[in-house]
Amino acid sequence: MPSPSNTPRTQIHRKPQRAHHEAATIRAIIDEALVCQIAFNQGGSVHCLPMACWREGDFLYIHGANNSRLTQTLLEHECAVSITHLDGLVLARSAFHHSMNYRSVAIYGRFEAEDDPAAKAAAFRAFVEHVSPGRAAQVRPPSPAELAGTRLLRIALDEAVAKIRNWGAEDADEDMAIPVWAGVLPLALGAGPLQPEAGCADRQPPAAPAFIGG
Repeated sequence: MPSPSNTPRTQIHRKPQRAHHEAATIRAIIDEALVCQIAFNQGGSVHCLPMACWREGDFLYIHGANNSRLTQTLLEHECAVSITHLDGLVLARSAFHHSMNYRSVAIYGRFEAEDDPAAKAAAFRAFVEHVSPGRAAQVRPPSPAELAGTRLLRIALDEAVAKIRNWGAEDADEDMAIPVWAGVLPLALGAGPLQPEAGCADRQPPAAPAFIGG
């Protein structure tokens, strides 16, 4: 995948030094996401909704019901998709210079439908593997009726940009002598104790995604 196109929508004006247009950086951030936020205009009203997501190749995928107004709107209109990972709280010596460390991606464009049954089945298998590696081989795959009733949408990563902050506090010189702790409080997504359904406690536990801590 070549680097996404540098367009007016992917220009970072606030803190431009945090911008990253490399395809590998954008992919890596997307690949650690389970949920994205999609902003779109529907009937003159602006909405922003969370959706489960995953990446295959040069596309970000989502899914929804065939008769969903949301999926139809996304096929007909441009939208913006955002993903953010919060990596730490940056605690400075002054309140004004507190910040956060993060990795984010913004994607612009229009979703398209993938209607081929074989392609849909492969994409949904990839989604299951993204959520829990090895799970697709253990569970029942979607039936033809289930596939037919589900809309698979994808948006190209052609117009995308990443923004990253990954360093410590940036205190002003006059604040350096303030006797207070300064630095980064790291944050990470973690998995809690398993909560098995009845009769499943002695079965092989599922694997968490590699990017989620135990």
